[in-house]
Amino acid sequence: MFTSVAATDARRHPALKIGEMEIGPAIEWVESHIDHSGWAARSGRTESVHLSLSRMRRLVHLLGDPQERLEIIHVTGTNGKGSTSKMITRLLMAEGLRVGSYSSPHLARYNERFRIDDVDIDDGSLADLLTAMAAAEAELGERLVPFEVLTAAAFTWFAEQRVDVAVIEVGVLGRFDATNVGDGRVCVVTNIGFDHTNGEGDWQLRIAEEKAGIVKPGSHVILGPLEPRLEQPFLAEQPAHVWRLGREFVITADVGTAYGRKLSVATPRQVVADIELPLHGAHQAANCAVALAATNAFFRPLLHPGHVTSALSAVYMPARMEEVAAGPNHEGPTVILDGAHNPDAAAALASALHTDTPRTGRRTLIIGLLAGRDPAAMLTAIEMSQFDEVIACTPPTARARPARELVEAAGAMGCSAQEIDDVGIALERT
Repeated sequence: MFTSVAATDARRHPALKIGEMEIGPAIEWVESHIDHSGWAARSGRTESVHLSLSRMRRLVHLLGDPQERLEIIHVTGTNGKGSTSKMITRLLMAEGLRVGSYSSPHLARYNERFRIDDVDIDDGSLADLLTAMAAAEAELGERLVPFEVLTAAAFTWFAEQRVDVAVIEVGVLGRFDATNVGDGRVCVVTNIGFDHTNGEGDWQLRIAEEKAGIVKPGSHVILGPLEPRLEQPFLAEQPAHVWRLGREFVITADVGTAYGRKLSVATPRQVVADIELPLHGAHQAANCAVALAATNAFFRPLLHPGHVTSALSAVYMPARMEEVAAGPNHEGPTVILDGAHNPDAAAALASALHTDTPRTGRRTLIIGLLAGRDPAAMLTAIEMSQFDEVIACTPPTARARPARELVEAAGAMGCSAQEIDDVGIALERT
């Protein structure tokens, strides 16, 4: 049974007793905290919202500061956090460590966000955790946002389960992200791209400054592909060590294959050759190199080369160039699912489609966007004109951009797109 300071406190709140809330009502309670009207501001458009960690700090203190009992690898970046974190997790597991991992968002179930040794939390444990968070919110006397609830739950569960290391993904930016109440011994920055910004002025530097907020004095920083001028904010936070892709660690070989990538990586501590990574796109080679460097920085013994290759060959990332359907005997259309959600990610997807998936017939793009995404920028980045047909859909969420807005943007760019709101119907017609 899960226990915590909040669980004990829940006994003073009869409606919130541990075990009374099933997983369905527990998820409904979390989602009751969603403020769709304020989503854009919370997504990092900081000019219109006051950001602070004070409430989150009070919350975790009420829970007994579980984050202070964890060894943390803290991962930020515009894109690639999920893939990089998954690779770090598998590498550490291969060396015998018990690894907690916290990610966002989920694809199908909230359970996906909370994993130990790459296995989702079960419904009962998650319901208990969320019940305890409800009790903590009642004691705190302040209404939380969902990401605060979920982050506090993750820290609490990992501490209770005594993981050896917690791989924690930032939700938005870094400095004021709820995860930043924890101190990462290793801090990872996958890249910096256009997201959570108004695009004015030197937006890249401003994003770098916000992401640098996760770096604590004395920590070990791993930087993925960044312009040299964007490194300074991270150096200013006084880390003990900084390893940069292309300098301290390098990709010495990289080639696309039918199953993904085959690459070799050299870090300051060791060289690992002939890694077979079942993920498509050159960007995944960079993510792999960053993950290896981060694992080297955290795990002091040298990684066993056999463990590295076996761990990475088993990496599975849903919705990253994922083939989810194909006709029998390859007679029907192949369906590739990808969650690219900003221009840089869309450009990486377009590149991977060119290099990793030979064109054998017509190509149809089925695309839907959330509010805050620029339809023209996304359609340009994904190279809309390279598709034979474009279908715009409306995602089934209050945060969706209507499909007609994508159709209008496509028309303004001299291309045509068809509006089919329902993704299922769109798939049936391809």
